[in-house]
Amino acid sequence: MSPTLSPAVTAPAAGSPDAEARIRELAESLTLEEQVQLLTGADVWATHSLPSIGLSRVVLSDGPSGVRGEDFDERHDSVSLPSSSALSATWSVDTARRYGQVLGQEARRKGVHAVLGPTINLHRSPLGGRHFECMSEDPRLTATLAAGYVAGVQSMGVGATPKHYLANEAETDRFTADSVVDERPLRELYLAAFEDAITEARAWLVMSSYNSINGTTATENELLKKPLSTEWGFDGVVVSDWTAVRSVEAANAHQDLEMPGPAGHWGPKLLAAVNDGRVSREAILEKVIRILRLAARVGSLEGVAPAVTELPAPLNAAAVAREVAVRGAVLVRNKDGLLPLKPAALASVAVSGHNAEEARTQGGGSATVMPKYTVSPLEGLREALPESVSVSYTRGAKVAEGLQAFSRTSLHNPVSGVPGMRVTFLAEDGSDISGEDRLASHLIWFGVGIPEGAAAIRMEADWTAPTAGIHHLGVGTVGKIRLSLKGDEVFNGEIEDETDVLGAALFDPPKTVHPVETTTGERVRIEAVYELPKQQAIPFTAILLGEETVVSDPQAEIDAAVEAARAADVAVVVVGTSAAIESEGFDRKDLDLPGWQNQLVEAVAAANPRTIVVVNSGSPVLMPWLDKVGAVLLGWFGGQEFGRAIADILLGAEEPGGRLPTTWPAALADVPVLNTTPVDGKLVYTEGIHVGYRAWLKQEAEGGAAPALPFGFGLGYTTFELGTAHAPQTIPAGNDVVVHVPVRNTGTRSGREVVQVYLERRDSAVDRPIRWLAGYSGTHLAPGGADNVAVRIPARSFGHYDDGWQLERGTFRILVGRHSADDFQALEIELR
Repeated sequence: MSPTLSPAVTAPAAGSPDAEARIRELAESLTLEEQVQLLTGADVWATHSLPSIGLSRVVLSDGPSGVRGEDFDERHDSVSLPSSSALSATWSVDTARRYGQVLGQEARRKGVHAVLGPTINLHRSPLGGRHFECMSEDPRLTATLAAGYVAGVQSMGVGATPKHYLANEAETDRFTADSVVDERPLRELYLAAFEDAITEARAWLVMSSYNSINGTTATENELLKKPLSTEWGFDGVVVSDWTAVRSVEAANAHQDLEMPGPAGHWGPKLLAAVNDGRVSREAILEKVIRILRLAARVGSLEGVAPAVTELPAPLNAAAVAREVAVRGAVLVRNKDGLLPLKPAALASVAVSGHNAEEARTQGGGSATVMPKYTVSPLEGLREALPESVSVSYTRGAKVAEGLQAFSRTSLHNPVSGVPGMRVTFLAEDGSDISGEDRLASHLIWFGVGIPEGAAAIRMEADWTAPTAGIHHLGVGTVGKIRLSLKGDEVFNGEIEDETDVLGAALFDPPKTVHPVETTTGERVRIEAVYELPKQQAIPFTAILLGEETVVSDPQAEIDAAVEAARAADVAVVVVGTSAAIESEGFDRKDLDLPGWQNQLVEAVAAANPRTIVVVNSGSPVLMPWLDKVGAVLLGWFGGQEFGRAIADILLGAEEPGGRLPTTWPAALADVPVLNTTPVDGKLVYTEGIHVGYRAWLKQEAEGGAAPALPFGFGLGYTTFELGTAHAPQTIPAGNDVVVHVPVRNTGTRSGREVVQVYLERRDSAVDRPIRWLAGYSGTHLAPGGADNVAVRIPARSFGHYDDGWQLERGTFRILVGRHSADDFQALEIELR
């Protein structure tokens, strides 16, 4: 049996030599069978416990902008923070740290020990399906924010998990694609954020990806050893993306934990591989040590004190969500100072756009959480404006296509009579096992929540028709289901999986839709009975009951919005994407706003020159009307406080603080790096080190198109003056550099300026970008206030990778400005 620790013995602190010795002692005391068991999850979200050594399970949960916990259940709500692209637009490490701390708080509240975030793959192409979930197109910006995020999460004694390691910048064929990337861009771009998250913030986990890198699948790749462990000193756990482990050979790499469990490619197969010599016992032991080390750090191993014993003062999660939404919102047009609006001077505001009323506050896929509430822009404006101001709303243009979940207020539980629906789990013979009252009509069970012995699920609700006429009601799922409307069976059969993508099956399942005629206010009984599948690699069930709305005359909707706008003092149009466009599991086909939204903006702007457009998307969209409207604010997926943050900015309570973390194009054909589709199984990164604004600058230098909005760009409500910058004229190669920039607020409002410092090497002997971000720093100043802003340039920023990090001596130019295409102030510095 394994040794136990006497209660009288003081527990050593995680990370101390005594703790490390204790962990090794415990790992060596286990049988081979026990060791191997610990290397695969006990279920979908947790590792195995082992009471004999005082080991409790370690619970992992999806992030990265909220902590869902072990179930997809609207009754177990989560704080929903703005998307990672919004966080990155703050250009603030301190904000990233606070963001991470809120996630750590949420994890502790939900019994979670490790958050599966941040997502730190780069914005290589704007078509990338998880663009909203990643931070930026620049390795330096991503790296600094990633380190802040990780530090914030782990300050709460909760592990952070930078993902997806590595070169997972696209969703198309993500399970099988081979990302072909030369060593230099791998090191300089795609590994950079992981390096800072580990060497600066000491992340406790890293998630390996589905794809291959240069011919070897990520879970078996040598990159898990070098640079991760041998160069960066990573001593944490490499956890697989769910089902990414495909063989026992992965155990010979530095892959530590296979998720989910208990079934998988390890378990008995791995035990057999050890016994016949294909995998060494020492490799197994080292993995167990790393898993026990993680358990110790998060407080799941008796006899070792957790890594964090004193927690920081708690943050108000809703306030942080609102703060990040404000600080990340990017003002990209403000003609004649239209913004901020002056509420006292307003009599009427005309709001339009589908997303004004039904905003997207988060992206789709594993980033999805169930917030207690969300605030739409329409709600935010009505809440913030005085009662004397009339706020009208017309949809103007429909965005969400297909079957949409019923609003909670339109459903009534036929058993309890309260809003919601009744769910009953049925045995094989059709008898009831148990039941529960649910609030939402899109229900997901992923590994937990379905009682043992259940063979089917019955869902019942009374839906109140808002209008008379024909309504299209239906169900979305994968598998066998029976649907009845008003007591009539309208479907009985199997709905087949159209994509074989788990995310799509969960969040956008295939559907069957059927017409039903109603009177206004009529209650329609809906009943669906779903037959649970007998075997699944990952046990999941998703059922969506809802309505598919049909717009017979899109122009009439636009005309109604135009009429309202023409009569109002100001018009606010909220445009954006839908879950069918931006989500995990697939890449985008184009950058167009869906439906008739562009026509809506053009028509409203023509009727009222005081038109403000709020863009509610997680990644770039084309804005052909950019120069025709009064103001444009990019709000991203703004989290649960999105609407209040938008109102704060539009009405001048707060200043938009964001700067673009990625370049926005004027046309799809202009984008220099676009492809996300593998050819013959390979996605070749032919652009090398020229990604994002680097690629745009190279394209412009060769006579190609410029973007609509450059990287780093963003306006505010005040003005700043950058004084003469100072930096050393010469430094020894390998030293950091600090650039000092005097900044003065020359306007009439408080505001924040972000000083951006780029490097340039005109006579380089190696291929380099025309310029690249080397450092940045923000300052918030009152009117007339001044600050001497210090921007640190790490020595690595001067380097390039060529079989090791190299420093090319000679003259570099330090460029000081506000964005990547600015009229820079230039200094020269010589590396000796």
